[in-house]
Amino acid sequence: MPQTIYRIGHSLFRVTGQLAFGYRVIHPERLIEDGPALIASNHASFLDPPMVGIAYDDPIWYLAHKTLFRHPFFNWLYRHWQSIPVDQDNPDFTSLKTIIKKLREGDRVLIFPEGQRSFDGELLEGQPGVGLVIAKSRAPVQPVRLFGTHEAMARGRSWPRLRRITLVVGEPIYFTDEELKAKGKDEYQALANRVMDAIAALELPEGREPGW
Repeated sequence: MPQTIYRIGHSLFRVTGQLAFGYRVIHPERLIEDGPALIASNHASFLDPPMVGIAYDDPIWYLAHKTLFRHPFFNWLYRHWQSIPVDQDNPDFTSLKTIIKKLREGDRVLIFPEGQRSFDGELLEGQPGVGLVIAKSRAPVQPVRLFGTHEAMARGRSWPRLRRITLVVGEPIYFTDEELKAKGKDEYQALANRVMDAIAALELPEGREPGW
């Protein structure tokens, strides 16, 4: 049953993405389809999680604000959609430990290194917790960048607009053993900065700008 519920949601979001937003993936051959991966994306819209998730054929894990789990139905739904509750108001290590556990078990987990949605669509600084997850899990990082989700549903909007959405996939980052020895906030921040630099370097192909 859990896989069925996930597949139904995945199919609905994929069809909606293609029909309503002209969704396309640039460099899909770079996607890590087997084994663990920390999928790291920019974050500017509520549309971001499904627009990254539908790029993958197999299920991945997501993070979701714990308030979304309060209602029994949504608690059931989000857990079937492989969502990990996160308390952004009072952060602790519970969600980080769960992410690390999933990665060590060979799963793929989507995170947003900036820790919040950008108001203007511009990239924010990555958070050191990302570096901690990288160091403790030793998983490769899959940098991806979404274009068009801010235009489609910027922070503060209740309903999306029809705008083209494109996901650009970067080359996986495999950290060295020396880098994975990172300890402390500054060294974790350095790992997070490297991930954000990889995301920032991703660009749309010439002639394919967001919007219609």
